[in-house]
Amino acid sequence: MITDWDDAYANAAHIPGGAGFAARLAVASAAWRAGFDAGRFRTIAHGPDPREIVELFLPEETPRGILVFVHGGFWRAFGPADWSHLAAGALARGWAVAMAGYRLAPAARIAQMTASITRAVSAAALEAGGPIVLTGHSAGGHLVTRLVCDDGALPVQVLARVARVVPISGLFDLRPLMRTAMNADLRLDLAEARAESPALREAIAGAPPVHVWVGGDERPEFVRQSALFANVWIGLGVETRLTIEPGRHHYDVIEGLAEAGSPLMAAILGEQGG
Repeated sequence: MITDWDDAYANAAHIPGGAGFAARLAVASAAWRAGFDAGRFRTIAHGPDPREIVELFLPEETPRGILVFVHGGFWRAFGPADWSHLAAGALARGWAVAMAGYRLAPAARIAQMTASITRAVSAAALEAGGPIVLTGHSAGGHLVTRLVCDDGALPVQVLARVARVVPISGLFDLRPLMRTAMNADLRLDLAEARAESPALREAIAGAPPVHVWVGGDERPEFVRQSALFANVWIGLGVETRLTIEPGRHHYDVIEGLAEAGSPLMAAILGEQGG
């Protein structure tokens, strides 16, 4: 039985060096961006808020498709520029990468963030042809999964291109978050928590395959949430797979995105062994 819900979601406190994660992330992202060809990068606005942008990175050749990544931060922190280095793996495989930004709490409610990411994906889809893969980390894993729930608002022509969804360390039942201190910013009530929880919704008709990914060394609550969601959607007839990657915690589980040959990249591209 969980009695301390703040601790259940406290990643940094349970990872050696976790307190310095944000600073190391910023350094890695800035260094990678500094070496990227500026001619293959552009920023696209998808809403009125300054955070509502897509940072688009293009490969040297015509893109094979587009990977949309939505960052985490418990819906309260970070932006696309903090994660730029994670585009390296897909770019090396010939894919365009769109890092999607959205309004954050407390300025926005989670339902508004879902709408913001819907616009971001629609904008990104105009920038490259081919299949679209949606992935996101933590809160971002929640948001990309919301796009293929039964109330999803992606345009039909965009949804038809979505080849798969790969939430990484996602949160799929938001009701427990109502018991945390962070809810002072999130402002979740029971109605919104239920409406915005993929585990409590059905998938959109004709939903693409979903590959749920989580680290084996994460906080038990993240593993529980991933297993819960995968189990529910398998029961609803959605092609759903769960991978618990051994030895990975909440911060390093996404490192495979930067590696062209990683198991996570194989999952992103739908290859055998993902």
